[in-house]
Amino acid sequence: MNFFVTSDTSTTANLGGLTGADARCQKLATAVGQGSKTWHAYLSTENPAVNAIDRIGPGPYYNVAGAMLAADKASLHARTGDSTIFLTEKGGKVNGQWVGSPAPLEHDILTGSLRNGMVNPGLTCGDWTATTGMSEVGHCDGLGPNQATTGSYTYWNAAHTGMCGDTKPGGGAGRLYCFVAP
Repeated sequence: MNFFVTSDTSTTANLGGLTGADARCQKLATAVGQGSKTWHAYLSTENPAVNAIDRIGPGPYYNVAGAMLAADKASLHARTGDSTIFLTEKGGKVNGQWVGSPAPLEHDILTGSLRNGMVNPGLTCGDWTATTGMSEVGHCDGLGPNQATTGSYTYWNAAHTGMCGDTKPGGGAGRLYCFVAP
């Protein structure tokens, strides 16, 4: 495993910056016996300018079940979300818009990034230290309303904007993507 969606949640996007977000990934990975690796949250910031794509290893990327998410960064950023691949570190599926999903909807994952993994200016919640403003989120299940499989709702890292002060509206729970660092 060198990739997962966080099983824990946050009511706001104030994560304590990249340091706090990375510590969260490291803590969750350690709890499932993967703490010997260095983990980074897939997040972009504006000040200093940091792109999420540069914070992760080169791939290939595997989830906790051993399934390959993508072979490399290019294929990772070309793919869409999928509830059967984007699993938590414990192997659980994230509540989404997939058939049979339990409520509440939690498929919005904080990224602050454009689809190519670069920072989306103005959508990083004060570089993950604020509860005001907007964030960019992705859909880990790759689905939009009524199980839509077209348009921006399919993107795992850049589906739409979310709120920094309350991650629930629109389908969030303050979850992160975690990858092994480069």
